[in-house]
Amino acid sequence: MQITEDLLKRILVDTKIFTEKQFDLAKDDAKSKGITLYEYLSSSDLIKSSQLAQLISAELKIPYVDLKHTKIDKLALEYIPEKFARGQLVFPFKISNNTLYVATAKPGNFLSIDFIRKKIGLNVKYYFSSDKDIKEMFDMYVEDIENSFEKIIQDNIKMASESYGKSKEHPIIKIVDEIIDYAYKSKASDIHLEPEEKYSLLRFRIDGMLHDITEIPIEIHEQIITRIKVMSNLRTDVRQVPQDGKIQKKMYDETLNLRVSLVPVTEGEKAVLRLLSEKSRKMSLKDLGFRDDSLEKIELGYKKPYGMILTTGPTGSGKTTTLYAILKNLNRREINIMTIEDPVEYEIEGISQIQVNNKSGLTFASGLRAIVRQDPDVILVGEIRDSETANIAVNSSMTGHLVLSTLHANDASTTIPRLFDMGVEPFLVASSLNVVVGQRLVRRICDNCKVSVDMTASDYKAYAKNFPDEFVKDNFKHSDFKRVYKGKGCDECHGTGYVGRIGIYEVMEIDDDIRTAIVNKENASTISEIAISKGMRTMLEDGLEKVRLGITTIDEVIRVSKE
Repeated sequence: MQITEDLLKRILVDTKIFTEKQFDLAKDDAKSKGITLYEYLSSSDLIKSSQLAQLISAELKIPYVDLKHTKIDKLALEYIPEKFARGQLVFPFKISNNTLYVATAKPGNFLSIDFIRKKIGLNVKYYFSSDKDIKEMFDMYVEDIENSFEKIIQDNIKMASESYGKSKEHPIIKIVDEIIDYAYKSKASDIHLEPEEKYSLLRFRIDGMLHDITEIPIEIHEQIITRIKVMSNLRTDVRQVPQDGKIQKKMYDETLNLRVSLVPVTEGEKAVLRLLSEKSRKMSLKDLGFRDDSLEKIELGYKKPYGMILTTGPTGSGKTTTLYAILKNLNRREINIMTIEDPVEYEIEGISQIQVNNKSGLTFASGLRAIVRQDPDVILVGEIRDSETANIAVNSSMTGHLVLSTLHANDASTTIPRLFDMGVEPFLVASSLNVVVGQRLVRRICDNCKVSVDMTASDYKAYAKNFPDEFVKDNFKHSDFKRVYKGKGCDECHGTGYVGRIGIYEVMEIDDDIRTAIVNKENASTISEIAISKGMRTMLEDGLEKVRLGITTIDEVIRVSKE
């Protein structure tokens, strides 16, 4: 049983979910990317992966399991090693009455099922699920990693302290590998190694927050830094000047990129490693948290042959990730997409990406000027930082190019005066802009320990003080928030009550009324009022809607709204 193109055509075209033309376009895109049509559809915005999986399971007459809404029996994980599960794309989710229940994304994978049956001596009942859901479930194998990580680190620290000569190298290699592996499995975005007077502090940034992980003896710190330098091709004899490098490391089913920054501090060299996982660039706009009405506006914006789409917000609010999700939808063989970035965070097949290099004179402005002469259809500018880049980007968007970029502004409407401040004429701003997205990232409530909480009148009043009076009057009604949700804290979320992050957004579509306001140099408040009157949901409104749905907490919405 294979998921063939004919099978997919039967369940998508014959049922009128896709038109013949949509199906053929998807098939061509999959071919140009060198992947199967099933793989392409599973990772695209054309259909939800769970919906596709349900349609396939019905057609093949294999029972479907929604792993995201199924209580996972952690005892079942002990019967199939993580390495085998990842390699064969299977996941054990329940054990009962001498039967192991296994989800698979490969319905023809009978050899793996037979192997499991013979190996464990139990009956095996298999279900179909989406490959996306199965891959997310592999994180369940991480439960006891904290204790094992601590033991491995301490054992290797002891070996490193007691060893000399060649044998000294091995434990340091093991320590660094374990730090990266643990950070990856913990879904950390950054690793911090900070030398203090008596020890070196290892910290991870997880879901935007720094967490202390362990203390490492200060005498081992320099050896770890040297190992990081070797891995990232940096000079090991230089300690008094900052150095930047890059590490590529194979992690299970993907290649992990780590951006390395070393700076001299009073007690030695501090290292920060940014983890850039391929998984985040594969996320769709829907996965990022955009609602259907917002998706419609963005889609209308990027389907225009020219103009600008801007994402705005503070550092670390997911602006570039949003643009990558848009690029994923635009990336087809028949169009030329080029980017200028600092740094290039993810390499995307089929897209020409340029790395800014100020030392050699390759700036955003000079790189963008060169890109325009390369016959591009779509241009991504990592960030509009100055007047020169802003003006070239705006002019490019008016000469037949679709330009995507990021800008530091508080919200969608304040983007307009920000462009004025950069010397862009109001009529050019009005003519070039298609869509502006304002965004922040809030932490998701951990599904494993989520509980409902009744909010008292005094709780409501305390929370309401954090929002503008007019907003409270229009949106923050006590009846809507009598019952909210939070995470109690468990092993899966490291006691925080949160796992992962999701965006809260406002999407401002530039229509004729907003264009008139821009030309008349109206202030940000007036422009915002016009956009809201046309149906724009503000970030706060989007945040509170996600609170009502049990996705995040009011505390999170308040925290990010103050950024």
